[in-house]
Amino acid sequence: MPDIESCLIHVVDDDAAFRRSLVFLFESVGWTVCPHASAEAFLAALEAAGPGVRNPLQQEAACLVLDIRMPMMSGLELQRTLRARGCRLPIVFLTGHGDVELAVQAMKLGACDFMEKPFKDQALLDAVTAAIRRGAAERAESSRRSSACEVLARLSPREREVAQLVARGLPNKLVARALEISEKTVHVHRQHVMEKTGTSSAAELARLTLLADPSALD
Repeated sequence: MPDIESCLIHVVDDDAAFRRSLVFLFESVGWTVCPHASAEAFLAALEAAGPGVRNPLQQEAACLVLDIRMPMMSGLELQRTLRARGCRLPIVFLTGHGDVELAVQAMKLGACDFMEKPFKDQALLDAVTAAIRRGAAERAESSRRSSACEVLARLSPREREVAQLVARGLPNKLVARALEISEKTVHVHRQHVMEKTGTSSAAELARLTLLADPSALD
């Protein structure tokens, strides 16, 4: 799990006084805060940060606290822009009265939570903490999936076919029949599959296959 004590929080809100109050709140619990006056300013900072430690995409414990209504680019538009760029930074939206419908749209697009102003400080801190943990869990899952895909990519096209059927629990005889090859050939391919994937059973191969693609064995 991420180190909640050393979080990087990006605050995007066009209200300067409110933005300062959020910075004070987050810094009071020891978090590092980067305030931004607009969605455009946040995108500019993101591009300027590059791959360094200040880039939230490089942080396991990071969160974007985002006002949903702002001049020019709205919080919802920023969320869509980040998603289009493949950014899955966890987001907690701040909304005003009457913005619940927009907040629901944001949640459907993957936001972790939304807080309606005015809110209790502790409620916001709890929401951000939960978002950070969720973001870290999703990053870990994505990393495991990528690793599984890399392992399966070592297989030849024929080995992938054999692996798919073995992972479904088919014995060599039925795999041979399905692929119209000899049972001996299936045995050889199966050995190669196990060696290349580091698995020792059909069950382990099935777990690896499902990790790479949850719908692979449907």
